[in-house]
Amino acid sequence: MIPRVLLLLTLFPLFAVSAPLPVPDQGPALRIQGSNTIGAALGPALVKGLMERQGLQGVHAEPAEGANEMRVIGKTRQGQTLTIEVAAHGSSTGFAALHKASADLAASSRPIKDTELVDLEPLGDLKSPEAEQVIAIDGLAIILNPRNPLNTLNTEQLAQIFNGEISTWEALGGIGGAIHLYARDDQSGTYDTFKDLVLSRRGKPLAASAKRFEASEQLSDAVSQDPQGIGFIGLPYVRQAKAVAIVDGDSQPMLPLNSLIATEDYPLSRRLFFYLPPTTHNPWAKALVDFTQSSKGQAIVAANGFIAQRVQAMGVEPRPSMPEDYQAIAREAQRLTVNFRFEEGSASLDNKARQDVQRVVAYIKSHDKLDKQVTLVGFGDIKNDPQRAALLSKLRAMAVRRELVKNGVVLRDIRGFGAQMPVAANTADEGRIKNRRVEVWVY
Repeated sequence: MIPRVLLLLTLFPLFAVSAPLPVPDQGPALRIQGSNTIGAALGPALVKGLMERQGLQGVHAEPAEGANEMRVIGKTRQGQTLTIEVAAHGSSTGFAALHKASADLAASSRPIKDTELVDLEPLGDLKSPEAEQVIAIDGLAIILNPRNPLNTLNTEQLAQIFNGEISTWEALGGIGGAIHLYARDDQSGTYDTFKDLVLSRRGKPLAASAKRFEASEQLSDAVSQDPQGIGFIGLPYVRQAKAVAIVDGDSQPMLPLNSLIATEDYPLSRRLFFYLPPTTHNPWAKALVDFTQSSKGQAIVAANGFIAQRVQAMGVEPRPSMPEDYQAIAREAQRLTVNFRFEEGSASLDNKARQDVQRVVAYIKSHDKLDKQVTLVGFGDIKNDPQRAALLSKLRAMAVRRELVKNGVVLRDIRGFGAQMPVAANTADEGRIKNRRVEVWVY
């Protein structure tokens, strides 16, 4: 029989032999600031998981001095107390805190802005693969009171509603009189995402009449209690409200379903990030990022209502609106719950895609599909020449093929469908980037 210690080392080699992280003599071991979406529950849960993995005992969270601030506390076996602080006042505050050296790690529910990137340049390149860590996928749900009969809205209507141009439910074919708007505050990454995906794309500001909230739970509960209310919220915070299906451009109506958010096809899907400055020397910050990307960390992501970056196969029902060749693939194969996307204006895989390569390879190997059991399907945005769009979409699939081949995968086929089957409007950069994607199908 294998000795128990040896067995544990075999199952968990990385963690079994890793040295325990240091306990500071004073002050917190780690300071995290930023997104309320992350910091309200997910951040503390990930911190708790890491501390328990490190062998700390009695790990628990308790409120700190300010609203939306928390301490996670545990004790070493030697009786030393270790504290990690999480402040959740909005994504912008995380980058500001890095700039002021009052945080070691920024939590953000949107990508870092160019201005923030410049401000934080002394800390290293925060867009580098090591610094920019996608920790989960979320979807912005558009929520109504459960008694509201409307089931579908498009992004153009959303812009007009939240701008105040459409002010009654009757104008949308519903009932209920005046529309009451609920929105997150200006520091919120959730608000930034909604502004980027919906309002700014159409040059519209948020109506001044919107009630603003720092906490996601409060916003959701307010909408669910107001028959005339509408709001936007991160997926785990739908609570008692009703989510509607969203259409963007020529896309199909999509509910914020796990499968559509995992592939980022849902029009209002978004990524959640940790930003780890390259110059940081805090071992707890690096350990938290690594733990979050592990299978245990991603299980905590899922347990908190977000979409884990876990590769799974799913059946896709062929529809008449799909190209015939695509329908043929759907009839024979299953689609993996990941889309490869690219850096803006580039044929290079983005930071999430680089991590996804390893996840997809692990799936292919564990399911014995290395030899001609995988097809890559590329898509793109509209070009003047449909043949050029088809060629570019196939070239994107070829870029993914190169990465898979390095890991011993022999492809069955590579297809390019050009600008067909858009998942977002092609009228803005964000939409075009979403449409430039590569799907993975397994037989």
